[in-house]
Amino acid sequence: MPSKRMQLSDKAHLPFRSSNKHHRENLYVKQKKARGAIDRAERFARKKEEAKNPRLREERLGRNVPQTIDSKRTYDEVAEEPEDGGLGVAYHVEGVKRRKLAEEQELPEDAPAATEGQDSDDVDSMLGSDSAADEDSEGHDDDAGLPSKTEIQSSKSALPRAVSPTRSTTSTNLSLAPAALAAKFPSLFSVSDEAPSEPKILVTTSINSTLHAEALTLTRLFPNSKYIRRSSHRYGYKFSVREISAFAHNQGYTAVVVLEEDHKRPYGLTIVHLPVGPTLHFSITNWYDARSLPGHGRATNHTPELILNNFNTPLGLLTAHVFRSLFPAKPDLEGRQVLTFHNQRDFIFMRRFRYVLREKRETEKVVVGADGKPMTGAEEVRAGLQELGPRLTLKLRRVDKGIQRKSGQEWEWKGKTDRVRTKFQL
Repeated sequence: MPSKRMQLSDKAHLPFRSSNKHHRENLYVKQKKARGAIDRAERFARKKEEAKNPRLREERLGRNVPQTIDSKRTYDEVAEEPEDGGLGVAYHVEGVKRRKLAEEQELPEDAPAATEGQDSDDVDSMLGSDSAADEDSEGHDDDAGLPSKTEIQSSKSALPRAVSPTRSTTSTNLSLAPAALAAKFPSLFSVSDEAPSEPKILVTTSINSTLHAEALTLTRLFPNSKYIRRSSHRYGYKFSVREISAFAHNQGYTAVVVLEEDHKRPYGLTIVHLPVGPTLHFSITNWYDARSLPGHGRATNHTPELILNNFNTPLGLLTAHVFRSLFPAKPDLEGRQVLTFHNQRDFIFMRRFRYVLREKRETEKVVVGADGKPMTGAEEVRAGLQELGPRLTLKLRRVDKGIQRKSGQEWEWKGKTDRVRTKFQL
């Protein structure tokens, strides 16, 4: 039996406590080697078992999914869409609409398995009509041994269609905006078939700002934009954002972007949607110009393609629509430029890239879709990216009602109202 001062470890069967420092160091090394040997033996034994039964490996990998804040994200439970637009309620818009659609499509027990609408969807209206069947029966009486035209078409329609690439799990469906939110901001959530007007943006800064280079960078980021300095004499009149917005609306501008400064660095971004608002206030962190990015490219004047990721709540859809209103509806595809607003944990990461499609190298992996399977038609294609800049991170702080004389007087939504770590507002 070992003494009280020299007890044995249950796992490695080595003493783990000693009053001698050097003895403790040697014992720790031996114990670490013993634990490594035990873990290695268990790992090789598990590998042999999984080689005999591959299902064990799938079950083990299914259990070993790490828990993150994103995977633990919670939403507010709502039965119906809020009448006020739901900016203060963090619920999943697409999930609520899917649940409502599933409840409407539920059939009673005595109903038939298929409805008339489903039958009409399976057969093309231009091909599976009764008149076509009559014409085929009249035209092929003498060719009784050959299949008719309708039989050939029905056999083609019965074949499974090719699976299209699945939509990304983080992409935003802008058509799922709640009706109350669309009625509250009709200029943002336009439902008309007419093409939206070409955006025209006025970029300015806070009073007597020194961020002229950063403001010019924003003019190269937003198409059809113009920068006007907001500097004045110490005794001169200083225009407010409300007065600037009125001037911009009279000049045909559709939005005003104000870059705010703190310690000669970009601190905030205010976007005013003309003519009646809303006004969104963002804070800016991690601003990097193009020259600070290694291997950066030089941006061109082409209109970029816009990607909006992971905006799921009513407030997120409002933010996504404001971003979309700053860019033309039709991008210039020949420029091969992409601008991404990626929302993650209420932080909006803005990146601009230029892409090039090339052949896949032998050492590269196949492109995988959202379901984890290789994408059909993209087995031998890869996309190369080159960042163009600028790179910055935005966080929504407040949504004001209309265009106010002073920010924060009346607000639609204000940050820091919910302290639950697993609940996000966008």
